[in-house]
Amino acid sequence: MADTLDPANLRAVFKAYDVRGTVPDQIDEQLAHRTGRAFAQVVGAATVVVGHDMRPSSPGMAGAFAAGASEAGADVVMIGLASTDQLYFASGHLGHPGAMFTASHNPAQYNGIKMCRAHAQPIGMETGLAEIRDLVEEPRPVVGPAGSISEHDVLEAYAAHLLTLAPVTGRRLKVVADAGNGMAGHTAPAVFGRLGDQVELVPMYFELDGSFPNHEANPIEPENLRDLQARVLAEGADIGLAFDGDADRCFIVDERGEAVSPSTLTALIASRELAKEPGSTVIHNLITSRSVPEIVLELGGKPVRTRVGHSFIKATMAETGAIFGGEHSGHFYFRDFWRADSGMLAALHTLAALAETEQPLSALLAEFDRYVLSGEINSEVADQAGVTAEIEAAYAGTDGVTTDRLDGLTVSHADWSFNVRPSNTEPLLRLNAEGRDEETMVRIRDTVLAQIRSDR
Repeated sequence: MADTLDPANLRAVFKAYDVRGTVPDQIDEQLAHRTGRAFAQVVGAATVVVGHDMRPSSPGMAGAFAAGASEAGADVVMIGLASTDQLYFASGHLGHPGAMFTASHNPAQYNGIKMCRAHAQPIGMETGLAEIRDLVEEPRPVVGPAGSISEHDVLEAYAAHLLTLAPVTGRRLKVVADAGNGMAGHTAPAVFGRLGDQVELVPMYFELDGSFPNHEANPIEPENLRDLQARVLAEGADIGLAFDGDADRCFIVDERGEAVSPSTLTALIASRELAKEPGSTVIHNLITSRSVPEIVLELGGKPVRTRVGHSFIKATMAETGAIFGGEHSGHFYFRDFWRADSGMLAALHTLAALAETEQPLSALLAEFDRYVLSGEINSEVADQAGVTAEIEAAYAGTDGVTTDRLDGLTVSHADWSFNVRPSNTEPLLRLNAEGRDEETMVRIRDTVLAQIRSDR
């Protein structure tokens, strides 16, 4: 093994919240080995847990990481094939730091490492990841004996735990689930197998295949939902579930084959959690629909708005003791799941709510879906700060309009709102707009887009 790794490459693959890049030119088993050793040294734990997804490179890199952590004196518990939320479960249930080998929704040539401290506490660049990266670049000598490496299957315990948090009872449901050849093909049979006749499961693309032969495992892109939408209609199903590659996100399709906004799902789950603990705090990020804070307030809860990004959601949940948090990207965070995100738990909450009523899903969700959203629209802009300032100047002081700079620029009116924020990695401005009706949303979206793209 070479003594040095390219510092420029390390800075490219060590992102704000994880490690991610292409295999083998950016990420390989050597990098995984060095990262495992550095991880064990930084977290200082006696035991760590390691899981991996179905990508061809994942088992080898997980094994290399385990060998490195063992060299640094940690005992390593290998949980094998896992979804990311299954790794979070293992970290919380067993009380150990953990590492998950996955590139989530990225294409087949990618892989990566998501790391956490004990009880699924996130590790980001400001909370240990920079220190791990620096130790990968310049290793510190290992002192003491090597640790052991063992195997422990947590799949059934994971499935049982989720169903204690969101038990599904009531009418029988027909459910189509699209795993996208990702890790939901591993976890869904274990979870739904415990529901017996409560659910008739129609599986789609459950075969674990890191080449993603059917479509990318990224359900936020509309084209990746088309197969599921068609199958829901063909089967006359009550609901469709779409998971990303590592199954920490879930998107929903209703009985009409229509995609459900993650903001709508956030509001539904918030209502269920507030019914359990009235007056609790619910976190939502600033591109989530304003229907979420409205509904939380109406139900007696306390909505708290954060910047975009899971680190902000999780940190604010810890500070406020929030019971639940939702992001418009399809991540849903649960206090009772160690404040970690779980696509499967979000799916179970939706099924539980649906099974309790005789209504179709579209009718059940109508009260939570109050505004028309544009979705995120990206524009290439060289002077992001300058353009944002121009937009702010155009709206500041306008009657009935408020602005804030929590994350980019948010402009709000009684009938509409929009957020413009820069990408952290590309010369892009991201626009999210919403209105009380389609006409209002289109008007404000197109007006702001014209400002963003004028003369550029």
